[in-house]
Amino acid sequence: METHRFDDQNITWGQLEGFDHFHYSVLAVDRERQTVDFLAKFDANEKIVLHRHVALNHMLVIQGEHRLYAPDGQLKEIRPTGRYTVSQPDPEPHQEGGGDEDVIILFSVRGTDGTMYEILDDDQNIIATLGLDDFEGLLTAQQAA
Repeated sequence: METHRFDDQNITWGQLEGFDHFHYSVLAVDRERQTVDFLAKFDANEKIVLHRHVALNHMLVIQGEHRLYAPDGQLKEIRPTGRYTVSQPDPEPHQEGGGDEDVIILFSVRGTDGTMYEILDDDQNIIATLGLDDFEGLLTAQQAA
């Protein structure tokens, strides 16, 4: 069986300062429906910043392995290519990353016009948030580039 790798060469990837190993491409922001759709790419064998999901997330792994880690760095779960997951808001913080290749995931965040993600320091203090307004600004900047 021949395998094909997802070709992301025509996707405009952005990066957020201080968010190592994380790339994004915002696809759509719908204020009326309170949804944000974006692609995320996490570097192979790396972890992104500690964070918590505070909105409903629908996720589809498009390429690679989506790895989830507990705050102490222990691997909690591996989601293979093709896995679709619905994740409720969760007070438990985690890190995410790629397996042996970069992982690309489609995120559809739903149901809030406020905070969608809380970014945490190593002591689990909130140091930043991302919400509908932030994603709308990222989309606007991405379209202007």
